[in-house]
Amino acid sequence: MTTRGRVKLPAVAQTVHRLRRAPPAANIQILFALAIFFAQPFVPTAEVHATTLARLSLDQLTAGADAVARVRCVDAQALWNNGAIWTVTTFDVIETMKGNLPPQIAVRLPGGRVGHLTAVVDGTPQFNPGDDAVIFLERSSAGGFSVAGWVEGTFRIALDLRTHAETVTQDSSAFAVFDPATRTFRVEGVRRMPVAQFRARLAAALARAGEKTR
Repeated sequence: MTTRGRVKLPAVAQTVHRLRRAPPAANIQILFALAIFFAQPFVPTAEVHATTLARLSLDQLTAGADAVARVRCVDAQALWNNGAIWTVTTFDVIETMKGNLPPQIAVRLPGGRVGHLTAVVDGTPQFNPGDDAVIFLERSSAGGFSVAGWVEGTFRIALDLRTHAETVTQDSSAFAVFDPATRTFRVEGVRRMPVAQFRARLAAALARAGEKTR
Protein backbone atom coordinates (compact mmCIF):
# COMPACT_ATOMS: atom_id res chain seq x y z
CA MET A 1 0.00 0.00 0.00
CA THR A 2 1.54 3.24 -1.16
CA THR A 3 1.56 6.34 1.03
CA ARG A 4 2.83 8.92 -1.43
CA GLY A 5 0.93 12.18 -1.34
CA ARG A 6 -0.73 11.18 1.91
CA VAL A 7 -2.56 13.93 3.77
CA LYS A 8 -1.50 14.42 7.36
CA LEU A 9 -4.56 14.69 9.59
CA PRO A 10 -4.86 17.83 11.70
CA ALA A 11 -4.77 16.80 15.34
CA VAL A 12 -5.53 18.48 18.61
CA ALA A 13 -4.31 21.98 19.34
CA GLN A 14 -5.17 22.03 23.01
CA THR A 15 -6.67 19.49 25.40
CA VAL A 16 -7.85 19.89 28.95
CA HIS A 17 -8.03 16.91 31.26
CA ARG A 18 -10.74 17.35 33.87
CA LEU A 19 -10.11 15.03 36.79
CA ARG A 20 -12.85 14.29 39.22
CA ARG A 21 -12.32 12.50 42.56
CA ALA A 22 -15.57 11.67 44.33
CA PRO A 23 -15.02 9.76 47.60
CA PRO A 24 -18.18 8.68 49.44
CA ALA A 25 -17.70 11.11 52.34
CA ALA A 26 -17.21 14.21 50.26
CA ASN A 27 -17.76 15.70 46.89
CA ILE A 28 -14.32 17.03 46.05
CA GLN A 29 -13.59 18.05 42.51
CA ILE A 30 -10.00 18.29 41.41
CA LEU A 31 -9.33 19.98 38.13
CA PHE A 32 -6.01 20.00 36.38
CA ALA A 33 -5.03 20.90 32.87
CA LEU A 34 -2.86 18.86 30.57
CA ALA A 35 -1.96 20.63 27.36
CA ILE A 36 -1.32 18.35 24.39
CA PHE A 37 0.11 20.09 21.38
CA PHE A 38 0.55 18.72 17.88
CA ALA A 39 1.83 20.53 14.80
CA GLN A 40 -1.27 22.31 13.52
CA PRO A 41 -0.54 25.08 11.02
CA PHE A 42 -4.12 26.32 10.86
CA VAL A 43 -5.67 25.60 14.26
CA PRO A 44 -5.78 28.79 16.36
CA THR A 45 -4.69 28.81 19.95
CA ALA A 46 -8.09 29.92 21.23
CA GLU A 47 -8.67 30.37 24.94
CA VAL A 48 -10.95 27.40 25.41
CA HIS A 49 -11.37 24.84 28.15
CA ALA A 50 -11.94 21.96 25.82
CA THR A 51 -10.42 20.24 22.84
CA THR A 52 -10.09 22.27 19.65
CA LEU A 53 -10.47 20.14 16.53
CA ALA A 54 -10.19 21.32 12.96
CA ARG A 55 -12.95 20.36 10.57
CA LEU A 56 -12.09 17.33 8.43
CA SER A 57 -13.90 16.27 5.29
CA LEU A 58 -14.53 12.62 4.47
CA ASP A 59 -11.83 12.90 1.79
CA GLN A 60 -9.31 14.19 4.34
CA LEU A 61 -10.17 11.46 6.83
CA THR A 62 -9.95 8.76 4.17
CA ALA A 63 -6.64 9.94 2.72
CA GLY A 64 -5.01 10.46 6.12
CA ALA A 65 -6.10 7.22 7.78
CA ASP A 66 -3.87 4.15 7.81
CA ALA A 67 -6.96 1.95 7.87
CA VAL A 68 -10.76 2.17 7.85
CA ALA A 69 -12.89 -0.59 9.30
CA ARG A 70 -16.25 -1.55 10.67
CA VAL A 71 -15.63 -2.79 14.18
CA ARG A 72 -17.43 -4.02 17.27
CA CYS A 73 -16.19 -3.17 20.75
CA VAL A 74 -15.48 -6.15 22.98
CA ASP A 75 -13.61 -4.52 25.88
CA ALA A 76 -12.36 -1.17 27.21
CA GLN A 77 -9.77 -0.83 29.98
CA ALA A 78 -8.36 2.39 31.48
CA LEU A 79 -4.81 2.54 32.81
CA TRP A 80 -2.13 4.93 33.99
CA ASN A 81 0.72 5.64 31.58
CA ASN A 82 3.41 8.28 32.11
CA GLY A 83 1.30 10.19 34.60
CA ALA A 84 -1.90 10.26 32.53
CA ILE A 85 -4.95 8.05 32.17
CA TRP A 86 -5.46 6.29 28.85
CA THR A 87 -8.15 3.88 27.69
CA VAL A 88 -7.29 0.88 25.55
CA THR A 89 -10.31 -0.43 23.66
CA THR A 90 -10.32 -3.83 22.00
CA PHE A 91 -12.36 -4.27 18.83
CA ASP A 92 -13.30 -7.20 16.65
CA VAL A 93 -12.78 -6.22 13.02
CA ILE A 94 -16.00 -6.95 11.14
CA GLU A 95 -14.96 -5.52 7.78
CA THR A 96 -11.81 -3.77 6.54
CA MET A 97 -12.45 -1.00 4.03
CA LYS A 98 -8.90 0.35 3.80
CA GLY A 99 -5.55 -1.10 4.83
CA ASN A 100 -4.73 -4.49 6.30
CA LEU A 101 -5.95 -5.35 9.78
CA PRO A 102 -5.87 -8.46 11.97
CA PRO A 103 -9.14 -9.94 13.27
CA GLN A 104 -8.80 -7.93 16.49
CA ILE A 105 -7.20 -4.55 17.17
CA ALA A 106 -6.42 -2.34 20.18
CA VAL A 107 -7.17 1.39 20.05
CA ARG A 108 -5.52 3.75 22.57
CA LEU A 109 -7.12 7.10 23.44
CA PRO A 110 -6.53 9.61 26.27
CA GLY A 111 -8.95 9.73 29.17
CA GLY A 112 -10.85 7.16 31.20
CA ARG A 113 -11.56 6.10 34.76
CA VAL A 114 -9.14 4.41 37.14
CA GLY A 115 -10.55 3.85 40.63
CA HIS A 116 -12.17 7.08 41.83
CA LEU A 117 -10.22 9.18 39.34
CA THR A 118 -11.72 10.13 35.97
CA ALA A 119 -9.93 11.94 33.15
CA VAL A 120 -12.27 13.49 30.58
CA VAL A 121 -10.80 14.68 27.28
CA ASP A 122 -13.40 16.46 25.18
CA GLY A 123 -13.36 15.32 21.57
CA THR A 124 -12.27 11.74 22.21
CA PRO A 125 -14.78 8.99 21.41
CA GLN A 126 -15.75 6.53 24.12
CA PHE A 127 -16.80 2.96 23.44
CA ASN A 128 -18.66 0.30 25.37
CA PRO A 129 -18.78 -3.43 24.70
CA GLY A 130 -21.23 -4.13 21.89
CA ASP A 131 -20.81 -0.74 20.18
CA ASP A 132 -20.83 -1.03 16.38
CA ALA A 133 -19.00 1.62 14.35
CA VAL A 134 -16.90 2.49 11.34
CA ILE A 135 -13.67 4.06 12.56
CA PHE A 136 -10.77 5.72 10.76
CA LEU A 137 -7.51 4.49 12.25
CA GLU A 138 -3.99 5.83 12.45
CA ARG A 139 -1.07 3.89 13.85
CA SER A 140 0.04 4.97 17.31
CA SER A 141 3.68 5.47 18.28
CA ALA A 142 2.84 3.62 21.50
CA GLY A 143 1.68 0.60 19.52
CA GLY A 144 -1.71 -0.35 18.20
CA PHE A 145 -3.95 2.37 16.81
CA SER A 146 -5.64 5.65 17.62
CA VAL A 147 -8.79 7.06 16.03
CA ALA A 148 -7.92 9.58 13.35
CA GLY A 149 -9.69 12.86 14.03
CA TRP A 150 -11.13 11.44 17.28
CA VAL A 151 -14.90 12.19 17.17
CA GLU A 152 -14.60 13.11 13.50
CA GLY A 153 -13.23 9.69 12.61
CA THR A 154 -15.93 7.80 14.52
CA PHE A 155 -19.16 6.81 12.75
CA ARG A 156 -21.68 4.93 14.91
CA ILE A 157 -23.93 2.32 13.37
CA ALA A 158 -27.44 1.93 14.76
CA LEU A 159 -30.68 0.28 13.74
CA ASP A 160 -33.51 2.61 12.79
CA LEU A 161 -36.50 1.26 14.72
CA ARG A 162 -38.96 2.68 12.20
CA THR A 163 -37.39 1.41 8.99
CA HIS A 164 -35.36 -1.46 10.50
CA ALA A 165 -32.42 -0.28 8.39
CA GLU A 166 -28.92 0.49 9.64
CA THR A 167 -27.88 4.15 9.81
CA VAL A 168 -24.59 5.95 10.40
CA THR A 169 -24.06 8.93 12.72
CA GLN A 170 -20.72 10.70 13.11
CA ASP A 171 -19.69 11.51 16.68
CA SER A 172 -18.72 15.04 15.64
CA SER A 173 -22.34 15.78 14.66
CA ALA A 174 -22.76 16.69 18.34
CA PHE A 175 -19.37 18.41 18.77
CA ALA A 176 -18.31 21.90 17.66
CA VAL A 177 -15.28 21.79 15.34
CA PHE A 178 -13.26 24.68 13.94
CA ASP A 179 -13.73 25.50 10.27
CA PRO A 180 -10.53 27.23 9.08
CA ALA A 181 -12.29 28.49 5.93
CA THR A 182 -14.80 30.56 7.89
CA ARG A 183 -12.76 30.77 11.12
CA THR A 184 -15.82 29.75 13.11
CA PHE A 185 -16.87 26.79 15.22
CA ARG A 186 -19.63 24.70 13.69
CA VAL A 187 -21.60 21.63 14.73
CA GLU A 188 -21.95 19.39 11.72
CA GLY A 189 -21.40 15.86 10.54
CA VAL A 190 -23.15 12.77 9.23
CA ARG A 191 -26.44 12.11 10.99
CA ARG A 192 -28.61 9.03 10.58
CA MET A 193 -27.37 8.42 7.05
CA PRO A 194 -28.38 5.04 5.55
CA VAL A 195 -25.42 2.66 5.60
CA ALA A 196 -25.67 2.09 1.83
CA GLN A 197 -25.36 5.83 1.18
CA PHE A 198 -22.41 6.14 3.57
CA ARG A 199 -20.69 3.19 1.88
CA ALA A 200 -21.08 4.88 -1.49
CA ARG A 201 -19.56 8.12 -0.21
CA LEU A 202 -16.69 6.27 1.44
CA ALA A 203 -16.01 4.25 -1.73
CA ALA A 204 -15.84 7.47 -3.74
CA ALA A 205 -13.45 9.03 -1.20
CA LEU A 206 -11.26 5.91 -1.26
CA ALA A 207 -11.14 6.05 -5.05
CA ARG A 208 -10.10 9.70 -5.00
CA ALA A 209 -7.45 9.00 -2.36
CA GLY A 210 -6.11 6.10 -4.46
CA GLU A 211 -5.80 8.33 -7.52
CA LYS A 212 -3.80 10.92 -5.56
CA THR A 213 -1.25 8.33 -4.34
CA ARG A 214 -0.50 6.85 -7.77
